Amino acid sequence: MTEIVSDTAFRQLSQMLFAIIFFHSSEFLLAVVIHGKSNVTIKSLLISRHYVLAMIFSLLEYIVEIVLVPEIKEYWVISDLGLALVVIGEIVRKIGIVTAGKSFTHLIKIYLEDNHKLITHGIYRYIRHPGYCGFLVWSVGTQIMLCNPISTILFAAVVWRFFAKRIPYEEFFLRQFFGRQYEEYARGVVSGVPFVK
Repeated sequence: MTEIVSDTAFRQLSQMLFAIIFFHSSEFLLAVVIHGKSNVTIKSLLISRHYVLAMIFSLLEYIVEIVLVPEIKEYWVISDLGLALVVIGEIVRKIGIVTAGKSFTHLIKIYLEDNHKLITHGIYRYIRHPGYCGFLVWSVGTQIMLCNPISTILFAAVVWRFFAKRIPYEEFFLRQFFGRQYEEYARGVVSGVPFVK
């Protein structure tokens, strides 16, 4: 039971806590800066019931494994790879948000608004959905960082499935808004989520 208060657990769990706090607080602050405080709700923290349940499952897996098989948490190369993925995912997502500016929202727009523009410069020149790509990398990275094999697989599958459904839905409206311009853009730039065209 002393494994729960070990240096390994302290380091990995504190990195996880910092990653979660930084991700959500920076997400909210960027939304306030870009869209104005009056246009931002608590939903901009991106914390849903399913997300909380996933994080609780992840924490439970970590505790069970560090008590029963603590040696699997000692693979520092794997844990550090996860930390690197967390940082990369965070950077990719935030660059996407800043580059899109007012065109980036947490909710899919189903009506074209005056400030809605097709963004094809910066990171969008290489990835159509850097926000989704960054979140996928970040979320899976958190579980690799904790050396959580079950949650790594589950997070990858669930987050991928979510975006595999969301991207076609969002792109339906983008094609309605921007027509041929979006078609040409989408043909030449990857979605950013593996196996999702």
